[in-house]
Amino acid sequence: MKRAALTVLLIACVALAQRGRFFRRDADEESLPKREAEFHFIRMEYTDLPQHRRGYGFVSREGMGNGWWMQDWPAAENHFTTGLQRLTRIDAGDPRHFPLTDDRIFNYPWLYATQTGYWDLSDVETARLREYLMRGGFLVVDDFWYEQDWEIFRQTMERVLPNHPITDIALSDPVMHVLYDIQQKDLMFIPGSRHLQRGPNGIQVVQPAGTNSAWRAIYDDKNRMVVAVNFNTDVGDAWEFADVPYYPEAMTTLAYRYGINYVIYSMTH
Repeated sequence: MKRAALTVLLIACVALAQRGRFFRRDADEESLPKREAEFHFIRMEYTDLPQHRRGYGFVSREGMGNGWWMQDWPAAENHFTTGLQRLTRIDAGDPRHFPLTDDRIFNYPWLYATQTGYWDLSDVETARLREYLMRGGFLVVDDFWYEQDWEIFRQTMERVLPNHPITDIALSDPVMHVLYDIQQKDLMFIPGSRHLQRGPNGIQVVQPAGTNSAWRAIYDDKNRMVVAVNFNTDVGDAWEFADVPYYPEAMTTLAYRYGINYVIYSMTH
């Protein structure tokens, strides 16, 4: 009985943390040693839309301020990078984060952005992201929800890559088979920790009403995928909470398979 009560309390705390934009402080202690490597997980820094700017008051030990770009940082990339090292032969170094205006982004083939329904890219940032993608970069966007977020993302990408539609990823696409074979049954909802509830049969996944998960992409003129779109799903949380007992193991496994396929595709295409 005590264990059940503790589990409910933990889930409630995590859900509150997600809504209140707190971060896993223990993740700072898991940071990987800083060294140059074959691959680095790069997170995009961006400015929030005015209506979504909130004074969270969070300041990291690196001196960074707040913003929705930091959702799940740094636990998500720390855990994912560790898994990438264990499951592949890729030499993965410490995760990093840069604004689009930083020339260092061109040194890395992978860029990750979360909560992209809240971003507010300037003309300079838009042009820089276009240049990054056209020079061989690969962007993964994750954890944004509902049609209003979709419209903000879609309109932004129309500015970045005019006349390049966002389409569903076909099961035959190389990104779905570059290492792991992702099949029709895998096109499912991956929950954030806030979508877990305790029911009579244990922990249950509750997908938000009015959402349908979608795995989409944008391609360049040579049919190379340049943007992978995780919509109405939360891959970052599956990485972030990979080490907690109540998060569904199958969902974490699937999230790692998607992420690793994206990484290998970005490094080979």
